[in-house]
Amino acid sequence: MDRKQCCVKLSVQPSRGLMDEKFIVLVQNALPGSQLTIRALHQCEDGHSWEAFGHYTADTTGTIDVSEDPSIRGTYSGVEQMGLLWSLRPIPGSKPGLRMRKKNIQTPMEVTISVYQGHQTEGFADLVPLSGVVVERWYMAPGVRRIPVTEGGLTATLFLPSGPGPFPGLLDLWGGGGQLVEYRAALLASHGFASMAIDYLTSKFTMETGKMVDNQYFETAYRVLQQHPQVCGSKIAMIGLSFGTSMTLKMAIYSEVIKLSAAVCISGSHVQPVEGSVEEIMGFFQKNAGKTRFNEKNEAIWRDLLLPIPTDPSLKADIKEMMARAGNSHLLTVLSYPNAGHLIEPPYTPHARSSTFKTVEIQEKVMCLWGGQTVEHSRAQEDAWKKILVFLRENLYGGRNPTSFSHL
Repeated sequence: MDRKQCCVKLSVQPSRGLMDEKFIVLVQNALPGSQLTIRALHQCEDGHSWEAFGHYTADTTGTIDVSEDPSIRGTYSGVEQMGLLWSLRPIPGSKPGLRMRKKNIQTPMEVTISVYQGHQTEGFADLVPLSGVVVERWYMAPGVRRIPVTEGGLTATLFLPSGPGPFPGLLDLWGGGGQLVEYRAALLASHGFASMAIDYLTSKFTMETGKMVDNQYFETAYRVLQQHPQVCGSKIAMIGLSFGTSMTLKMAIYSEVIKLSAAVCISGSHVQPVEGSVEEIMGFFQKNAGKTRFNEKNEAIWRDLLLPIPTDPSLKADIKEMMARAGNSHLLTVLSYPNAGHLIEPPYTPHARSSTFKTVEIQEKVMCLWGGQTVEHSRAQEDAWKKILVFLRENLYGGRNPTSFSHL
């Protein structure tokens, strides 16, 4: 190592921030024109390690600003301020099918960012960095409160923003893998929404009885949220991803109890028996399992399961047609992202093109192809999140009365 490189300084600002907050990575005091590698390393709660890196050249002052200077190559290239996060991938030798998901949102995601001499691509464990910084990324902003909810037989977690409120409310539904997934709700609470993450496929009730919840389960969740003293009961929305979209559409359109101010549907389908229960809708998907295709890597492709789209109106919740018929097309926002994958998550979440997945109804792990190209997918996540937050603020804080929909 050149002794002059020993004084290289690395800083990351802010070193502690929310998951959707950008940071600035700055290298100073390097040799002018020197080749350097900037690397991010994260160890998940499951013990698996992820890395991302870019190859840079210091300018005439010995400086690299990741927000302004291009990476020549690496896990990302070009000027990518947050490339060290969104291009994270399992380190070489990891088992296939990993997907990064934060379980304990009361602790931060810790990322070690280091700078190395030369353009390195492997063997980082054997290299001594010139400098390093540990960065904390949080889903919960300071003051956000996490409250487990069991009332009415629910398996849920409520996240309340900092302050006295009252706050607009949000019901957060994930997809066909079940479990109580909290990180998106925590981040939404950090932006001012009282957000309740709901486990509706692997709830305590289901685990104890072997029976799936009925539609009243969602209405119970709505009432619990609506009646909370720090929630504005007249301003409640739902957000769903994948199968969660099916239930969001069903509740928004057909429930006599749930009266939403807005709904956000991400990567889902409107094809479902409109009178169906959770179990019946699941069965509707399952009966088409024979349409599953597999690629050359034996990854399952499920995009054909509900095709062709039925013409029978009792088998679909066609929100676009319904809103047009009601004269409310202006309240429908549709976002489309070519080359993005199915799992559109909060910004800078690493792209999982495929991962192991266990559906509730089959209880068998498969390698599922979620699709997408990493750069385009990452752009979609960042853009969609910004627009979702604007959409929710307009409809939950802005005073509109009719239900508005945003569909990705």
